[in-house]
Amino acid sequence: MTTGGTPAQIRLSLEDIEEQEESPLWVPPSRIPLERPPEKASTDQVEVEVEVEEEEESVSITQSDTRPLVQSRDPKGVNKCLKVRFEDVIAEPPSVRSFDKVWLGSHALFEVSRLWFYRLISLVLAGPVSLVAGILFALLSFIHIWLILPCVQVFLIHMHWVQTVWASLLNIAIGPLFNSMGKCCASINIRVAKD
Repeated sequence: MTTGGTPAQIRLSLEDIEEQEESPLWVPPSRIPLERPPEKASTDQVEVEVEVEEEEESVSITQSDTRPLVQSRDPKGVNKCLKVRFEDVIAEPPSVRSFDKVWLGSHALFEVSRLWFYRLISLVLAGPVSLVAGILFALLSFIHIWLILPCVQVFLIHMHWVQTVWASLLNIAIGPLFNSMGKCCASINIRVAKD
């Protein structure tokens, strides 16, 4: 597609570009189909089709844009630190070991209790906590948009004269002092001599 070595010598060949149009620039992962869903007249909802293949089974999920997909509940990886397994919490060194059945039973008990207690707690508290979190973030957004930013702008508008006076003070008093100190220190020469 390009010839030459320097940026000024690079030339594009239209024949190469026409040949490359046959192959797509982006290839989706194997789980996402390449075909696009047909466009609809309504712009309120966008339907997304996802095909999940598990052991020779194909499942098609159609969901509106307002509801998140069930499979990707942490798409940005916010809670990477919470991926805790049994081996991360309880680990027996080779010198001290319990019976194998005790180890397997405690492993199963750990996983089941962690999963089901999380589900029970989230069943009871997910709604109220999400309501409180939504109200909290709404309040923080309101305070930031309607109180903090206007106060900062008022401060910046009224403090413009302070910036002018401070810059003048630096240029009149402090600038020449450090300029003369720099000129004095510039004449110092250090020589390293080996004996």
